[in-house]
Amino acid sequence: MPRSHGNDIDILIQLLAKLPGLGPRSARRSTLQLLKKRDSVMVPLADALTAVAEKIQICEVCSNVDTHNPCHVCEDTRRDRSTVCVVEDVADLWALDRSETFKGLYHVLGGTLSALDGVGPEDLAVDSLMARVEENGVKEVILALNATVDGQTTSHYLAERLVAFEGLKVTALAHGVPVGGELDYLDDGTLAAALKARGDVK
Repeated sequence: MPRSHGNDIDILIQLLAKLPGLGPRSARRSTLQLLKKRDSVMVPLADALTAVAEKIQICEVCSNVDTHNPCHVCEDTRRDRSTVCVVEDVADLWALDRSETFKGLYHVLGGTLSALDGVGPEDLAVDSLMARVEENGVKEVILALNATVDGQTTSHYLAERLVAFEGLKVTALAHGVPVGGELDYLDDGTLAAALKARGDVK
């Protein structure tokens, strides 16, 4: 089969095709755009990728991904440190923070409980959450897990663990989050409404 471009371009297309939402065809189109805008987009993108790859770290406090440790969220002195929002993944943290509604801190579990996949509490950042609540004067924990079976199972498990902390308010996202929905795919208005309408976990 005749080749219309070199091996290096092939490699770039193949790598782009591995990104979510980009198949081989979209990757080829994206590559062509990068090649056409070499100076204005491609070179700055390459520089940014290199810089992030060299500096990327996992936050020792909340498990967010950042180029700083602790991350920018945990270092922000303007945030309400008495409230911690628990999320499944970094993508959920970014989605909620993008809504600019929540002004507290976050805690990334790194997944959800799943008997089918063999994921137990010891595989998630559950103990570090309990330690944060116990040591840092946290007054409210918001369980902002995806509205899936595993997400709800994890929420119930955490609620049962957190009830041991006297005076701690445990809430969950309410209106606006559909059953089976994932936070990263919801619009900012829906996320904002869900945060404002959170309710106590029974």
